[in-house]
Amino acid sequence: MAKKVWIFCGSDEPTKAFPPFMLASGAIAMDMEVNIFFTMQGLNIVRKGGAEKIHLPGAPKTLPEFIDIAREGGANLIACSAAFPIAGIKEEDLIDGVECGGVATFVIGAEEADILLTFS
Repeated sequence: MAKKVWIFCGSDEPTKAFPPFMLASGAIAMDMEVNIFFTMQGLNIVRKGGAEKIHLPGAPKTLPEFIDIAREGGANLIACSAAFPIAGIKEEDLIDGVECGGVATFVIGAEEADILLTFS
């Protein structure tokens, strides 16, 4: 049975936006089940056109490339619907393949996770 990894991403600040994907890529390579939960300003990462605006000099890949790696590797990308009004986002603003879930989605997933990482 694959280990379950849940990653909490609450910021679009580059030094906090890139590590979730770098670690997710590693977990995927180790055949782990990866779930990345985006909330607050982290929702900007999965907003259409949002990742393209976030740059980290020296990063091995762009954020859109990391998102593609995560999706192709089977990671579940989950947008916190409870934070939509705070972030000024609607479900139709999200990139393809992003699920919506509330607070309970994260809490239940975190409770069942073998590894829990947070970036906020």
